[in-house]
Amino acid sequence: MGNTLVPNSEETLQAVLAKLEECQAALVSGGDRDTAQLLSVAILELRIKLNQIEDWELKALCEAILREAETANRTSSAKSLEVPARRLPVTLKVVK
Repeated sequence: MGNTLVPNSEETLQAVLAKLEECQAALVSGGDRDTAQLLSVAILELRIKLNQIEDWELKALCEAILREAETANRTSSAKSLEVPARRLPVTLKVVK
């Protein structure tokens, strides 16, 4: 039979992923951010499939990101109650 393509081969999925990313970039540059966001969900799903990420791994990642965001929010809230420190002037050097 020769060169028959397996519909979901990794190579085929990589090519589809590249095309979806091109389409997403075109949508963003065209100002259609809502549609680009929808396309990003398809891109994420395809990346998950290509990288063979299990549901429990994705859930653990999401939970870790949420914990980190909550910690950052608590830290920024606490810092906003403090008296702001005086900033030192920044000196820039031109390096050739």
